[in-house]
Amino acid sequence: MEVGMCPVAVIGAGPQGLAAAAHLLERGLDPLVLEAGGSAASAVAEWGHVRLFSPWSELTDPAARRLLEPTGWNAPAKGYPTGAQWIEGYLAPLAEQLGDRVRYGSRVVGVGRKGRDLSVDGGRAEQPFVVHVQRADGQEERIEVSAVVDASGTWRTPSPAGADGIPALGEKKAQEAGLLDYRIPSVEEAAELAGKHVVVVGSGHSAATAVNTLARIAKREPGTRISWVLRRGAVGNTFGGGASDELPERGLLGQRAKEFVESGTVDLLTGFRAEHVGIEDGRAVLTSEDGRQLAAADQVFVLTGFRPDLTFLSEIRLDLDVRLQAPARIAAEVDPNIHSCGSVRATGASDLAHPEPGFYIVGAKSYGRAPTFLALTGFEQVRSVVAELAGDREAAARVELALPDTGVCGGSGVFDAPEESNAVSCCAPTPQLLQLGAAPVAR
Repeated sequence: MEVGMCPVAVIGAGPQGLAAAAHLLERGLDPLVLEAGGSAASAVAEWGHVRLFSPWSELTDPAARRLLEPTGWNAPAKGYPTGAQWIEGYLAPLAEQLGDRVRYGSRVVGVGRKGRDLSVDGGRAEQPFVVHVQRADGQEERIEVSAVVDASGTWRTPSPAGADGIPALGEKKAQEAGLLDYRIPSVEEAAELAGKHVVVVGSGHSAATAVNTLARIAKREPGTRISWVLRRGAVGNTFGGGASDELPERGLLGQRAKEFVESGTVDLLTGFRAEHVGIEDGRAVLTSEDGRQLAAADQVFVLTGFRPDLTFLSEIRLDLDVRLQAPARIAAEVDPNIHSCGSVRATGASDLAHPEPGFYIVGAKSYGRAPTFLALTGFEQVRSVVAELAGDREAAARVELALPDTGVCGGSGVFDAPEESNAVSCCAPTPQLLQLGAAPVAR
């Protein structure tokens, strides 16, 4: 079906979805942005208290800036905004400029081809897409569109504490009891945990952010105990690339966490793979697959990454990597099992294409379960994808982005070998594995 006969559906009014709409408008195409939340960037709003490690200069899209500048808007020039500041200074004004092209309270529950289920070949590509929407008022809607750009992200599908990728026994009950959360705590929430035992599960940037926030409380409030739980048998690249990271704030994030561990403010435990989350006397008790138990915790923050929601794409022909659930053509570039510094390149329409013509997954969701996504990557993706939809294949194939290195080389290493370093810096001395902090009390 020719693009332009119907609108192009963009799923999600987050940073990449809104940027995609700006590019579509600039190309003379009609965007229809479908957002489940009640406002622009509703997912970002849920972590609005978290400061980004990308500077303002890397957090605005060129087409979006061109759309906003005639209104008198000026791009913030310096600093590292929080999620809330990102919304206020850029995403909300952009959504306002897009006007009624953004529909709020519109949750996409299915995408398919008109009159064709997944198994039907005949005339498939000539049919429009149909997007099934559940509105906030309970009404259902079926919208015909010429193409679909899925920028729905991964925020609302966090990975569980269970080490096998499935919620640990008792995990859901602990969540319902308010003892387990999948969000980074705010400063205010961390302060309420003064004098208590808090467990953080995870080894990425979100976990390090939570550890840093909680550790500051622990330094001020005696009796506050922070246990940081890693599944892998080695510290590896948990602390990042430090001074070698081309995003300084990202490098500092890991180094601050390392300092808190080395000072004993935070207890770090490796090789702990949660099997069960019990509740004893109103507190959560984590048990690992090898039978170890952590001391009862007043709060557990599970920050083990995210995964794509593919449930509403069951009738779309997708080409996804079996491990990461990312488009197959980019999986090797972002795979944390083998990723090296400098190996991640910009991705465009040809990398993001699926067997279903006119359908693309962009943004954080395009990385599947990989954790290395940057806003800059998403802006380049939507630029290329929209160029392809507009028929400008030369622009779609062109690369207009060089991504910053993390400063950490090598993959995630041997999962079950605590004596082996999982990663080394390509520009700094090899990090040493240390016995860091005190081990949590065994039960």
